[in-house]
Amino acid sequence: MNKSDLMMALKEKDNLSRQEAERIVNVFFNSIEDSLCNGGRVEIRGFGSFTVNNYKSYHGRNPKTGDQILVPAKRLPFFKVGKELKELVDY
Repeated sequence: MNKSDLMMALKEKDNLSRQEAERIVNVFFNSIEDSLCNGGRVEIRGFGSFTVNNYKSYHGRNPKTGDQILVPAKRLPFFKVGKELKELVDY
């Protein structure tokens, strides 16, 4: 399922217009993005939680040339699945 499919499901299930469904989905995802960009955490009970993990810089190797390179520090989003969703998927 992609974003468009989610909008269509919301539209059909709740009898909304396409624009209303699109606005709801966009507000939902934008709120998650804003929270994560500001260093926050998003938890949806029964589904999972989104956090931002900080990774330190380190020395790596270019696999093609073998040269040592410095990989810069970075922040990446991380999703941890909730217990209920995990059990539902693992039937």
